[in-house]
Amino acid sequence: MNVSDTVKALEPRLIEWRHDLHANPETAFEEHRTAAFVARELRAAGLEVHEGIGRTGVVAVLRNGDGPSVGLRADMDALDITETTGVPYASTTPGKMHACGHDGHTAMLLGAACHMAVNPPSRGTVVFIFQPAEENEGGARVMVEDGLFDRFPVDCVFGMHNWPGLPVGQFALHGGAMMAAQDNFELKIIGKGSHAGMPHQGIDPILVAGQINTAWQAIVSRTLSPADAGVISITQIHAGDTWNIIPESVLIRGTARSLSPDVRDRLEAEMEHRARLVAETFGARAELDYQRRYPATINTQPETDIARAAAEAVVGEDAIRQDMPASMGAEDFSFMLEKIPGAYIWMGNGSAEGGRNLHNPNYDFNDEALTVGVQYWIEVARRALTRNSTTRD
Repeated sequence: MNVSDTVKALEPRLIEWRHDLHANPETAFEEHRTAAFVARELRAAGLEVHEGIGRTGVVAVLRNGDGPSVGLRADMDALDITETTGVPYASTTPGKMHACGHDGHTAMLLGAACHMAVNPPSRGTVVFIFQPAEENEGGARVMVEDGLFDRFPVDCVFGMHNWPGLPVGQFALHGGAMMAAQDNFELKIIGKGSHAGMPHQGIDPILVAGQINTAWQAIVSRTLSPADAGVISITQIHAGDTWNIIPESVLIRGTARSLSPDVRDRLEAEMEHRARLVAETFGARAELDYQRRYPATINTQPETDIARAAAEAVVGEDAIRQDMPASMGAEDFSFMLEKIPGAYIWMGNGSAEGGRNLHNPNYDFNDEALTVGVQYWIEVARRALTRNSTTRD
């Protein structure tokens, strides 16, 4: 029986796991039930299991003699969203749901681990990484800081995410940046309050805020090269509480996104510089708190080649997309890629129509993709462990 057949035989179990996880979502660093579920199944498969890595993370290790090592990572956490899918296995936890498919990611890596426990690679070590808190809280960073790669050293690491709008049975990836760095900012503009009918007696921070936004957008359109991607988005403006008073101050919040470290540095420096100068021009003061959150998710080329070859072995060369642009969304797998060479791939989840897109209350992971993902994990591990050179940086 070949790998495809043995994985297909796992499908009912994969669906059962996925539906159970979907019905019991847990958000960042609260994945206690999920982690216990994963650890129990891994131990039942005979794997070496470690819990509490990065607070609620789980790591399983499969050793087969000397040789190279590879890490495979899946995220486990859900989102603070109220589900509207109406599926029989919908969330039983009010206000929380698996709206990003991490239930499917967990089930696929769990299935691959159980399959490889019975059918191990010819040599080397596979480290299965079940990560908490991908959404907003940087669980990958916490696992790395908790000694993930010191305790479980790997030569390369691979991540995967489902992608609505890409048909089931297709993959997409390319070398370099796959997803953007995400930085948050908070800008306080301090002016001088006054009566709305006597604006000359004050310093209007709302007027200053508008000018700063214009100056910031010019960073992207007139300072960065047209070949460099950057996005500055103001998503909150808080000011005033009555009709006839120009407020003393304005609070602005938002995100800045980029695909390269150089552009990231440029955005931060230019935003601070322009906010300060514009505010001073009007007699106001600007205080910028720029918070670096997730770095860009940047694939290394040798590992991208392994991932592409593995995907081609599963679905065929014609089903691999290498022309999809990088997403300006963010992914904390980037923290692992900052430490270890690796690659991140998108796997088709089918149509996104009817609100079935990521972070939407009507989203659901597509069960038809489960066996495709399991086969990919098995194949990418096999290829990573048998390539000619797996020296670690």
